[in-house]
Amino acid sequence: MIQFREFTLEDKDLISNYTFNSHRRNCDLSFSNLCSWQFLYQTQFALLDGFLILKFKAEGKTVYMMPIGKGDLKAVIEKMIAYAATQGESFCMLGVSSYMKADLERIMPDQFCFIPDRDYADYIYLRSDLSTLKGKKYQAKRNHINKFRNSYPNYRYEAITPAHIPECIALEEEWCKANHCDQHEGTGNERRALTYALNHFEELGLMGGMLFVDDKIVAFTFGMPINQTHFGVHAEKANTAIDGAYAMINYEFANQIPEQYTHINREEDLGLEGLRKSKLSYHPILLLEKHMACLKDNQTEMIKW
Repeated sequence: MIQFREFTLEDKDLISNYTFNSHRRNCDLSFSNLCSWQFLYQTQFALLDGFLILKFKAEGKTVYMMPIGKGDLKAVIEKMIAYAATQGESFCMLGVSSYMKADLERIMPDQFCFIPDRDYADYIYLRSDLSTLKGKKYQAKRNHINKFRNSYPNYRYEAITPAHIPECIALEEEWCKANHCDQHEGTGNERRALTYALNHFEELGLMGGMLFVDDKIVAFTFGMPINQTHFGVHAEKANTAIDGAYAMINYEFANQIPEQYTHINREEDLGLEGLRKSKLSYHPILLLEKHMACLKDNQTEMIKW
């Protein structure tokens, strides 16, 4: 029997030992995301035969992610399938990217059915693109930044420290009121996850930055590494009355991310038109497509989702 348990902040090094040393670059694998969204997805983990296994709830159904680790992947997946059967549940995995799909089809051919979900594709960028904004395709972004600098010549950028957390939370509250986020379940959940992350900033190992105009915070952002080459940006909030604040905090933070991280994952757009337009405007080098993979015996169940 596989023994699952909930995440605690003390599990950071244990979990990161698997995720940070893997080639997986899904934003879902950030330790901060796993902890911050645990309240919604009831995320649990287990260790089995050299692999990390993640289990969570999606629309009331139990689902898994591809095991992360080294060893006999097929044997571990077969044990996961057997475990799901003992629970009286169908077996499905979410967040299966194209190369994971290829692995599944190689080791367990014709056993899974795959359905892509564009709304949950991760936007991945070169860090050097976001930190320099070179080239004609970034001319509009450079214009926004130049306008910001001209309008607010005394602005300053600072790294987030524990002492700054109350200011970030206050800005998030202002943003939430302006966008009526408490009236929408999605933004309400985001607010809860974001507040958890800010209140446990150091324990989660987060890195972030803030933008000030006239000594008042107007934007903040934060994230953490996903693996040895990919850095995940989990949140970005700005005062929309300050023209160019979003472009500026994005640019400044990209310049502070260590050069070890050659790629930046700015997560999904969730099918929101404005968010999709914004993320595409930064010209990702990859849309990391994710699939739902279910045993073919479970295909009918999967389509109902």
